[in-house]
Amino acid sequence: MALYEYEHSETSTASAAAIWPLWADTGRWPEWDAGVRSVVLDGPFAVGSGGTMTMDGMPPIPFTLTEVTEGRSFTDETRLPDAHLRFEHELTDVDGGTRITYRVTIDGPEGFGPQVTSDTPDAMRALARLAEASVRGFRVAEPPARGGGPDVTASSPV
Repeated sequence: MALYEYEHSETSTASAAAIWPLWADTGRWPEWDAGVRSVVLDGPFAVGSGGTMTMDGMPPIPFTLTEVTEGRSFTDETRLPDAHLRFEHELTDVDGGTRITYRVTIDGPEGFGPQVTSDTPDAMRALARLAEASVRGFRVAEPPARGGGPDVTASSPV
């Protein structure tokens, strides 16, 4: 077992109020994370609620919300037979927008952590662009392709 820690931040011109709903509505996660096929939360977006996330080519993975600060941050954790994964998500106000920060801690097999976080920057950029588009009154036309962000349809107001 090895401890892996990872942190990545992106800055968005969207406010935390525009980004938060994209996190709190777990059914929308596939809109900004290309590797996610579906997320089902068995309860409200609140501490103690659990759910399952299905990623490309993998069986559903259970998770539990262990910290939620409405409009600002949340933490979810997953316990697998050979690993414990902790994902912290935080929104911080900055001049002209919001800093989106992900912190990941994984206690698991050597080399597992980099596999889990390899697409994090792409997903975070797509989340930022989706929030920015929603503020401008546009909607996403297609789910994001791996390595890219959402395609924004300028002619389709929300």
